[in-house]
Amino acid sequence: MSVAPRAGDGKVTVPGILARKSASSSQPKSKITCLTAYDFPTARLLDQAGVDILLVGDSVGMVVLGYDSTLPVTFEEILHHTRAARRGARRALLVADMPYGSFHVTIEESVRNAVRLIKEGGAEAVKIEGGERRLELIARLVEAEIPVMGHVGLTPQSIHALGGFHVQGKTADAARQLERDARAVESAGAFAVVLESVPSELAARITDKLRIPTIGIGAGSHCDGQVLVLHDLLGLTQGHKPKFARQYADLSGEISRAVTSYCEDVRSGNFPSDAESFRSTNELRDYLRAPALVKQRT
Repeated sequence: MSVAPRAGDGKVTVPGILARKSASSSQPKSKITCLTAYDFPTARLLDQAGVDILLVGDSVGMVVLGYDSTLPVTFEEILHHTRAARRGARRALLVADMPYGSFHVTIEESVRNAVRLIKEGGAEAVKIEGGERRLELIARLVEAEIPVMGHVGLTPQSIHALGGFHVQGKTADAARQLERDARAVESAGAFAVVLESVPSELAARITDKLRIPTIGIGAGSHCDGQVLVLHDLLGLTQGHKPKFARQYADLSGEISRAVTSYCEDVRSGNFPSDAESFRSTNELRDYLRAPALVKQRT
């Protein structure tokens, strides 16, 4: 039986994630858990709960910043949120997304951007969307000692080229290309690869063939790990929710109820109460009881 690591089980590292793939019978294979985190308090809570990988995803654009897609997210925004999450992460491996435009430039500039996420943001790895076409870039990043998590299948940064948020790899030709993309990411030196919106049977086939762990999101249960956008998990997103996004809580409802109660208490005078107010000292009470000073007219 697989036993999930606890928050006190030691720092999660890139070699440790790779080792999950090759776990022996004496050391049962443990599924990798990954969630998005964009700020200090969230990263701290997820870290303490024992999540293995915290991803500062460009999904921050849609669930925090209010964009319609991930495309408007800037490098500086990702850097800002990575710094915040770094302050809350102790055990978990912190991975930062390379946002759209930050690696669609020259190899040299892309490497410089990734270095900033590590050096200034405190990330321990970066995530890059794309398969075969990113082979050279991934290899250069790994050569620069920057661990890389790949991302194939549905790649949100390619949403215009893909024509929408659709399941990928549904035909034989598309499946073969997706397999080539996953192998290219592995051969370039990535330590893991995200499989997004892929038929579960195809994801299982890719998982069995690769030597690096697969992290699924809408890719079935056979992947070596799973990732979700935290706001989907907590019920904080509005509008369309992906089929694969299981909701574990309804924090939107809880927040709405709490804020409504607060507003009612303020308007009725029930908040703050005496217990929530500071009391005067004897000296201050004497001062407040003294007659008010009248300014002398000149």
